[in-house]
This record gives sequence, structure tokens and C-alpha cells, in this order.
Amino acid sequence: MTISKKTYLKNALKDYYSHSINPPIVRASTILFKSHQEIRKAQKQKQISYGREGTITTLKLQNLLKNLEKAYHVFLTATGFGAINLAIFSLVRPGDEILVSDSVYSPTRLLTGDFIKEFQIKTIFYDPNNIKDLEKKVSKKTKLIFVENPGSNTFEFQDLKKIISISKKKKLFTIIDNTWGTPYFIQPLNIGFDMSVVAATKYYSGHSDVMGGTLAVNKRVFKYVEKYNKVSGHRLSPDDAYLIIRGLRTLDVRLERHQENTKKIVSFLSKQKKIKEVLYPYKKSSKRYKMWKKYYSGASGLLGLLIKSKNKKNVIKFVNSLKLFGMGYSWGGFESLVLYQDIRELGKREFYNFKKDEHVVRLHIGLEDPKDLINDLKKSLRFIK
Repeated sequence: MTISKKTYLKNALKDYYSHSINPPIVRASTILFKSHQEIRKAQKQKQISYGREGTITTLKLQNLLKNLEKAYHVFLTATGFGAINLAIFSLVRPGDEILVSDSVYSPTRLLTGDFIKEFQIKTIFYDPNNIKDLEKKVSKKTKLIFVENPGSNTFEFQDLKKIISISKKKKLFTIIDNTWGTPYFIQPLNIGFDMSVVAATKYYSGHSDVMGGTLAVNKRVFKYVEKYNKVSGHRLSPDDAYLIIRGLRTLDVRLERHQENTKKIVSFLSKQKKIKEVLYPYKKSSKRYKMWKKYYSGASGLLGLLIKSKNKKNVIKFVNSLKLFGMGYSWGGFESLVLYQDIRELGKREFYNFKKDEHVVRLHIGLEDPKDLINDLKKSLRFIK
């Protein structure tokens, strides 16, 4: 029987052995076997034989996400950034080149634009608004394309099928960071991506109390990721896996509420003269909207504000005066958050020219009453001059 994602998230993983709705937390370093032959049989069949490979709890989470992602396999890591690391280093080797979207998450930019040089691997950043820029930068040394959609802080939406078309033509591997949309709104492997990263810290958990990452892969790259995963030591704890499973039960309800609230906030902010642009797919005439609508069934609660002000201090006053928006890193929880984005968060961009009087503020719209959030924003906007 075919069921919807909503129903699947509620009904998957019922445990009739322990008679619990959610699978129990199994903590283990040693996995016991009755004989030497049983150990070898488990290893041959790629079953868990040591705690670093996981336990029944983490295996349950993998199976839940495997179906949600429509993946061949899902690997689990202790953080979302760990999943990015696992994805990239499973494939690239000295002498390779990789193409990375200019608007990626700043730690990803630090990894690919700086650290990876020490391994004689070259990163070339491409313009996320220009598919031709990506295509012309492909060389004989190019190994993979790393996409983040939408882009961090500036929220560029790319034509994903065109990227896949280029990758197939040139026989390249592809990775996408799908934390913003999650597989509830888009399943990248169905489009043709080889790997899809999600920071489980964000919407999967939904309660800002757990760290985790997931890497969904197709059959083509499975053996590469499996090999590196074994020697890299990546592991998600069973306790964190349990919390992520619990969070996933309400992923649909929370994402839909985030979306509903965010639309109301965006409607208000788009009418404010002090806001130069709301960086979110809300204008039907915009490229951002068209690319979002082409691939996504919904939008989450993270957005950016491009604010024009000659005085940075005024923008920071606006941020500091918000009462219902917490200030802190991460997002995807039930609560609203705000951050002023300076070069630390934005990274040294090559294809986005910020003017001296332009500032970016990132908002995550939570599950509060949107009227209260709008009133909070309205009172604080007076500081922007």
C-alpha cells in the first residue's frame, strides 16, 4: 500500500518486540556473538559487528531516512558538517578539482577553499546565478560539483536539473546540501544527485537539543563512502539517534507551520521601505521563486533580509532590540532566531558584491504566533535609519 510522507513518518519504526512506539535506545561498544562463525557471517552480510558501526537504534534511523530520501543507503555522522566532510573526502584525491557554489555555508567554504589545498585538491567557486559559469569551469581534472540549495544567507536557488545534466555529460559526481528543504520538500537523489547532505541538527531534530548529520547516497557512490566511513570513525550516538527519530515524527507538521508563519512574516517585511530585499522565494516574478517552485513542494522558515543603512550600528540595534528572536547559531528548532551576518558568516564571496551600506540579517521563523513576531519586528525596525 502506498502511503504519504505524513503517514510514513508517524507509522514507521513501530517496535513490537519491545512493544514501544519508538525504538529503544541501545548503547553498545561491543556487539556480542555466539561463535566466530557468526561474527564472520555478520561481517560478510555487512551487519553491525562493532559499536562504531552503530546499534539497533542508529540502524532504525538509517532505515527511516533511507525510505524518506529514496536512497540506496544513509550514513549518519555526529554533525551536519561531518556529513559534508564524509561526502567530499570519500571521492576526492590529490590532483582533483571540485566545483563549489559560491554561496555555500561558511565552514564548507573554509574546508573547500582553504583546508583542502593541503591535500593538493583545487576548489573553484562558481556563480550560483549563472549555469554557464559552472559549465565553463569544468575541466579534465574536475571530480565533483558541490551544490548548496538555497545558498547560505543570500538564498540563491539553482536550476538543479541543468547541473545534473552537466555532471552526467562530463561524468562528474554531485553533492547537494539539502538542509533547508529536507527530503520532505525535495528528494535530490530522485533528480539525479549522487549524495544529499542534511544537518539533522536542524529540522530533523526540531528542538535545538541535538547534533547530527545524514548523508543519503545512491548505489553509484555507496562503495566509496562506505570505505571512507569505516576508516574515518564517523558515528552518531544512539541517544542522539533516538532524539532525531522522535523529532522526525513531527517533521511534516513543524515544516508546514514554519512555512505558514514565514509567509506571513515575509508579507509584512516585503512592504517595509527599510528592507531593500527579502531573500526568500516569495515574488512570483523573480528567478528565486521560479527555481524554488520548479523543484520544491514547500519552503522552510529560514530567510535573509538585505537592509540598506549607512550605519552598521543601527542595524545591530535592530537585531539586539528583538525580544522574541533568540540570538545564536544554528536554526531549525521551534524557536525564532536572528543573526547579523558579517564576513564571518558570509564568507569571502566571489560573485556577490555587497555595497558598503548593505547589510544581511538572517531570520529563522519559529512556531510562535506570527502576530507576536510581526509586532516584535515592527517595534525594532524603527532603529534602522
